[in-house]
Amino acid sequence: MPETKVFDWPVRVYWEDTDAGGVVYHASYLRFLERARTEWLRDLGVDQMAFKETTGLAFMVHRMEIDFLRPALLDDELTVTVEVKERRAASILFAQTITRADGTALIQAQVRAACVDLKRMQPARIPDDITGRIDRH
Repeated sequence: MPETKVFDWPVRVYWEDTDAGGVVYHASYLRFLERARTEWLRDLGVDQMAFKETTGLAFMVHRMEIDFLRPALLDDELTVTVEVKERRAASILFAQTITRADGTALIQAQVRAACVDLKRMQPARIPDDITGRIDRH
């Protein structure tokens, strides 16, 4: 697979993302990572609702490994990255990071997303037009 570019997506930390101390609650990072992968797909020209309606397929997280390096705080400006590390017939392995605007690394994650047939809830081959977009990106 050719080398892919790193996709960046900005996010700001709001009250709803934090615990009572103003520190980002651990589950909020999952939302930040998910949103960045969604925006990465959108950048590829993939509308997930249209993809689901026309193919009956969707991407679902199969495995996630996260290193929580440093905390993010209320009102921090963050950058979430998405980089394809491996593409298989029915899944994609992503490397993702979350950094603060000053460059401090907060999160390092590896996420495997599987393409799933929603009626059967079984893995399905990623359509060729999508794999072509990923490989050219």
